[in-house]
Amino acid sequence: MPHSARLTSGHVINPRRENYPARSHTQWRVVDVPRDITHHETAQLLSEQAEYGRWELARTVVFVGGARRVWLRRRTMRVERTDAA
Repeated sequence: MPHSARLTSGHVINPRRENYPARSHTQWRVVDVPRDITHHETAQLLSEQAEYGRWELARTVVFVGGARRVWLRRRTMRVERTDAA
């Protein structure tokens, strides 16, 4: 498997874990990284998420088999329209 194909298809971004309270100013994203993705590739993936998506690392868990789960967060600003009649 080519390096680029493995990197793009190796991780799983789990959108169902993005539940947050309506008044929260933080969005969460959970990324599951399988054990066959190297540390360097994981760091590259997370760097791209941070640079282009403005995500920051909140928490990382390494499981017994070597798989990793990473929680990313970013601050959001919720703006309400004031000119709506």
